Amino acid sequence: MQLRPRALAALQTPDPQEKVAQASVLWSEYASLSIAKETLPEPAGLPGRPALPALIAPSQVPHRSPFTTEGRAALVHAICHIEFNAINLALDAVWRFAGMPGDFYRDWLRVACEEAQHFTLLHDHLQTLGHRYGDFPAHDGLWEMAEKTKHDIVARMALVPRTLEARGLDATPLIQARLRKVAAPDAKGRCHAPDALVACDLLDIILRDEIGHVAIGNHWYRWLCTREGLDPVAHYGVLVTRHSAPRLRPPFNEAARRQAGFSQPELDYLLGA
Repeated sequence: MQLRPRALAALQTPDPQEKVAQASVLWSEYASLSIAKETLPEPAGLPGRPALPALIAPSQVPHRSPFTTEGRAALVHAICHIEFNAINLALDAVWRFAGMPGDFYRDWLRVACEEAQHFTLLHDHLQTLGHRYGDFPAHDGLWEMAEKTKHDIVARMALVPRTLEARGLDATPLIQARLRKVAAPDAKGRCHAPDALVACDLLDIILRDEIGHVAIGNHWYRWLCTREGLDPVAHYGVLVTRHSAPRLRPPFNEAARRQAGFSQPELDYLLGA
């Protein structure tokens, strides 16, 4: 059985629950799968996804207060959408890029499985708030960058896991702080939003795993730069300009970024030094 064609089939699957199941099965069967070395033709219609959520421009996504149940549901839905996209991105790395070492495919398949677990945790929680994935509009920024970098594996590693997904390392503590404020006890010691604390606990799990995922992106970006004789810091700036990647702004979660393998020169670059 071939790994990369099966990863492509999972990527093409539109139903989120079926995609989650396929990613999990692929990871459990990894040791028994062979890795095709040839380039696979790209089918139309990637990635497979459900008809909802409606995809709109980031500027058009409504802002909702986390002090309402609806607002917290929208927030959880937004993170759920990120995790669904992250499954797709990891599966895309497995099938798309031929000729990499076996560890590359193992790493990204593990990421796909863990992102599937994150999606499930968040979707289960979302349903306790009276909603399901697809109930709120979302934007498609992660997959748009995947499209821009689909012909350049160095750019893909630089601008998806270690740029857009790494932004989650910075954003998660800020989101948790807002949720804890929502859940703060009133004068009588009552918590009126225990679901906010549940969401914080889920984000702890996700942040822990995402540090590892960003570390994988850092490892393979540097491995590719070494193979191609590129300076990782200087070439990163070239790729940001070439692919119109977003300019990241503080605050940065420097501790998490260091754990994920960012060097001091890379942190200095982010800070504009």
